[in-house]
Amino acid sequence: MKAEFTFQLNDLLQKHGIRPAEVLVVRHRPVEPKLRKTLPWLASAKPDLYNAYQQAQFPKVEKAFTRAKYIASFIGVDAGTALFIGLYAVKGWRPLGLKGFWRIPANKELHESFGMAGSGGGRSTTLWFNLVLNSEFYQDWRGRLVIRWPGPERSWWRWADRNIFEIGAIRESVAFEEAMPAWNDLVVTWPELKVLPSKWRVSLREWRGIYYIVDSVDGRGYVGAAYGAENILDRWLNYCVSGDGGNKKLRKCDPNNFQFSILERVSPDMPSDRVIELEQTWKTRLHTREYGLNEN
Repeated sequence: MKAEFTFQLNDLLQKHGIRPAEVLVVRHRPVEPKLRKTLPWLASAKPDLYNAYQQAQFPKVEKAFTRAKYIASFIGVDAGTALFIGLYAVKGWRPLGLKGFWRIPANKELHESFGMAGSGGGRSTTLWFNLVLNSEFYQDWRGRLVIRWPGPERSWWRWADRNIFEIGAIRESVAFEEAMPAWNDLVVTWPELKVLPSKWRVSLREWRGIYYIVDSVDGRGYVGAAYGAENILDRWLNYCVSGDGGNKKLRKCDPNNFQFSILERVSPDMPSDRVIELEQTWKTRLHTREYGLNEN
């Protein structure tokens, strides 16, 4: 009987002259809900921010990082598998105090915008690793290469030479982006606008209609409209840049608390005055003039 051959991650490493014993394989799956949702988006849209997420670790993992020459970085998108992000060389590390850790802009953004709790674990000092992406190691497979994760998923870091990571698939398209919800189920936070998946942007660029912004802290809402030559994506990205879109009441709020949704989609050729009428009816029904953030 002919033996079945299974292609493995270690085969890819050895093909590039990299010893598996020097490679720590990690499967990131943050416990923070917002960060878990957006980490694949960060890997695609803000790779430096993604790398900052893994540059500090808790003590046990920190010790393993100091022994590794390379970090093979994956994200746990689906159960039992891991999606390839990149191979990073460990180019040293330095100690950081708690204040020094939060002075790093990427850590502050990960915390304030995406809910990262931090990697200090209450310690006075943590190590900050200099991780440099290896641009020659299957970069065209970023977001496409899928490996099977052996054993319990809670064991999220493994030495390559002590485990078998079977190649599960090489997807035709990049899998950083989850399927976009239906327009009437879509809810996007202000920080998420900055890293929206490209396919989501394509859809939002085609849609016009009435949208809603709610301040998740006090529940006050704002009704707006996108019509004519302007689409919902343009309007939302305007808020992404300014935080308030030029609206006085929104200017007094913290945009990090904003959540965006679509109340009603309209035809691209609907007359502007008709869209404005619809916008006014939504303001009336939702009482956003009296109790919300609309001025008129």
